[in-house]
Amino acid sequence: MTGATNMTGADIRNGALAKAATLIEALPWLERFHGQIVVLKYGGNAMTDSELRRAFAQDVVFLHYAGLRPVVVHGGGPQINAQLDRLGMQSTFRAGLRVTTPETMDVVRMVLTGQVNREVVGLINEHGPFAVGMSGEDAHLLTARRMHAEVDGELIDIGEVGEVEAVNPGAVRALLLDGRIPVISSVARSVGGGVLNVNADTAAAAVAIELAAAKLVLLTDVAGLYPNWSGKDAASAMQARPISQLTADELASMLPGLSDGMIPKMGACLSAVRGGVPQAHVLDGRLPHAILLEIFTDAGIGTMVVPNAGEANVSN
Repeated sequence: MTGATNMTGADIRNGALAKAATLIEALPWLERFHGQIVVLKYGGNAMTDSELRRAFAQDVVFLHYAGLRPVVVHGGGPQINAQLDRLGMQSTFRAGLRVTTPETMDVVRMVLTGQVNREVVGLINEHGPFAVGMSGEDAHLLTARRMHAEVDGELIDIGEVGEVEAVNPGAVRALLLDGRIPVISSVARSVGGGVLNVNADTAAAAVAIELAAAKLVLLTDVAGLYPNWSGKDAASAMQARPISQLTADELASMLPGLSDGMIPKMGACLSAVRGGVPQAHVLDGRLPHAILLEIFTDAGIGTMVVPNAGEANVSN
């Protein structure tokens, strides 16, 4: 009995020491990013699994209490797909982007702003009066122009889909100054009138650039960017390890050979870094608390994109 008691006490002490070591490991990163804006793109399976949803909300609130200023930009692909299926409407993609008819746009707008945005805000606000939901349409936050997708060198009309060309961050800055957490749905006003569906990854990058964010973090359904893998051979991906870090030029050279699903994500990282954001990350949103592991541990996870040598401070 005595031995069992001593072992239990040792286990408790070892566990406490491990927790203390983790907290101390976070100290340099707490100092570095205190008061800094971090833009988080939220999407993929992290939005559909109840435990992962709660973990994401906890991470965002932790960042807030730790002195960082998180801004959430979200998509809602799984929820949009589910609603389109319920309505019997076909959903197709070209070059990783959803082909959006006017009828589909009505569904996208309803799901993103009326459903997903409210759910994210509600989860964060279970911890306090922090999150404020808004659409990219609100206060002309995001203005976009219609774009075409390039498939095999040919431009394809993909409907009511836009590319962000202007960000008006006044409302977001006001919320941050008030100690709030902006939660932004990825729809935008159109230059020509109306509303456009914008890719959440590229929208998050545009917001991060305009806010001079310290980091852009994209949550996705893979562990990072894999070398020499197009996404078509799942077996090779199982044996591969994601690239830990690469420069903007290295990513630019790889971009044309990436799978359709990764092109918008890695293109967003490239755009952000070239636009002045010091670091852009792709993390596996299926891993609980991936955001905290990336920001507050020495090892980090996922793939980090940094400026080219000599262009900026790329240390992490």
